[in-house]
Amino acid sequence: MPQDKTGESRQLPSNKLAVLRKHPIFCDLDPEAFDQLCRYAKHATLKRGSTIFSKGDPGNSLVAVISGTVKISISSAAGRSAILNLIGPGEIFGEVALLDGLARTADATANTNCEISVIDRREFLPFVRSQPALAMKFIELLCARLRWTSDQVEQVILQDLPGRLASALIRLTERHKLAPGGRTIAITQQEISEMVGMTRESINKQLRVWAARNWVRLEHGAIVVLDAEPLQALAGAAGEDN
Repeated sequence: MPQDKTGESRQLPSNKLAVLRKHPIFCDLDPEAFDQLCRYAKHATLKRGSTIFSKGDPGNSLVAVISGTVKISISSAAGRSAILNLIGPGEIFGEVALLDGLARTADATANTNCEISVIDRREFLPFVRSQPALAMKFIELLCARLRWTSDQVEQVILQDLPGRLASALIRLTERHKLAPGGRTIAITQQEISEMVGMTRESINKQLRVWAARNWVRLEHGAIVVLDAEPLQALAGAAGEDN
């Protein structure tokens, strides 16, 4: 597992793990079971750009983000990259390889300085077997991941650039439950270009058109959604046209 800045993994303080209490997977666990889960968790503090795991690595742990953002991505031998997901505080990842015991399907990288919690497969699987309701929660999570991936594939194949970009911005604001008055998405234009499969130059040109209409505001390392309604309409119209 990744090491923290002291060079050794350590148990995560219980107050840090409170963020996981809000996750749909863990919110219904009784206090004793949640405390047991916390005892399994090991803490790591990572600098931006640190590798958490790489595609092909053994799937031997579940990872939760306590603070910061983790990027899930794939890359080609030619150097092209695609971002599959951005995982924020209180979210988990790595569950597919954890459950089937096969290799990791993508790379996981610290997109910002972040804190993570890692639970070893050898401890987590027996815990799930002792909590039958937890298994159903994981089925629901895997279904949500599949729907997310299907939406991404549909957008790349069927939508034009404005539709793809609008859909991506709406999905990011909804997924991270950003408040209507403060829809700031911490993502660079390069990152969103890798997410929707278009060049950074094309993304910048489209965002500047929307900024002139006061739909979005461009900030350093972030995009602020000022008016979601026209973006939602654009995303929906793109899907209907195709």
